[in-house]
Amino acid sequence: MDITAAVARTGQAGFSVETVQLDDPRPDEILVRIAGVGLCHTDLVFQQAEGIFPRPAVFGHEGSGVVEKVGSAVKKVAVGDKVLITFRSCGACDRCGDGDAAYCRTMPMLNYAGVRTDGSMTLKNADGPIAGNFFGQSSFGTYALTYERNVVKAPDDVPLELMGPLGCGIQTGAGGVMRSLEAREGSSILILGGGSVGLAAVMGAKIRKCATIILVEPLAGRRDLALELGATHVIDPKAQGDLAAAVRAILPAGVDYAFDTTGLPAVLNGAFGALGSKGVLAIVGVPAPGTPMPGDLGAAITFGLTVKGVIEGDSDPDEFLPELLDHYRAGRLPFDKLIKTYPLSAINEAIAAQHHGECVKVVLIP
Repeated sequence: MDITAAVARTGQAGFSVETVQLDDPRPDEILVRIAGVGLCHTDLVFQQAEGIFPRPAVFGHEGSGVVEKVGSAVKKVAVGDKVLITFRSCGACDRCGDGDAAYCRTMPMLNYAGVRTDGSMTLKNADGPIAGNFFGQSSFGTYALTYERNVVKAPDDVPLELMGPLGCGIQTGAGGVMRSLEAREGSSILILGGGSVGLAAVMGAKIRKCATIILVEPLAGRRDLALELGATHVIDPKAQGDLAAAVRAILPAGVDYAFDTTGLPAVLNGAFGALGSKGVLAIVGVPAPGTPMPGDLGAAITFGLTVKGVIEGDSDPDEFLPELLDHYRAGRLPFDKLIKTYPLSAINEAIAAQHHGECVKVVLIP
């Protein structure tokens, strides 16, 4: 079928919105009409870093929409169901069996290869195949093919077009604090970066009843929003030459947890230096290839410090996304305050607006 999609091409600065052809669903696939799709920093990392994903390509991995067709082997959803689309996992390996779907043994192949497991592509145009299957969905379009492990049924009492970011950015931020770190009540946390992931982490820290929640963010509007969402302190890194010293001016003994969404070496080293005894630094920001581990090994040994990587907030989507929606209904996770919608046709303008801080979280409406 013909669909409209945002396509990334070699040597192209932005996306081109054009007509492409999408396969009919195979027995294990689900066709979803996209209602809205979040714009995530990871989409832009893959779009800009040519050579790590085939070209041309369709990205997008925070989709939500309505099931239009299901393959003969699909049992989880039916035509007409509203769904959130998240990352793909196999459901058969030991990690999936332990509830650690984010660390599925085949995570890279299922999410980052651009093809089905048999090597075929789901998209094409008159010039040939187009890479898709990004996070098992490629939802920068009017329709997407996805899989049972990717979808979670969506409720009727939350706007469908706004729920897509729960599938990655919101669950990464909130889950990173609530599940990966399991932040203790009364503890302290430093959050680096006030984008959608960082602000979701602020909300997650408030849900976990952290006593001190410090956000580091250069944009004043995002610092103000962080305070509204539950941060107890905010730091403007442009006004502070030494991040660790700025944090220790608030908490001289250092923080129990740090949560980095930036992937920037200087920020990571500052966060490491702000950790107190037995502190844990969780990293979700995508670093440049070859970025070394932050901090000093001697300090790690002396103070019992931990550095850990986090994917998708350690989420098991079938369990965690409904939990996040419960927190939203109760007013504890007002993620809709982060969102500004744009038409899919304005994807390049939306990217620029998000980059310049005119909005926190873009949701594209096909």
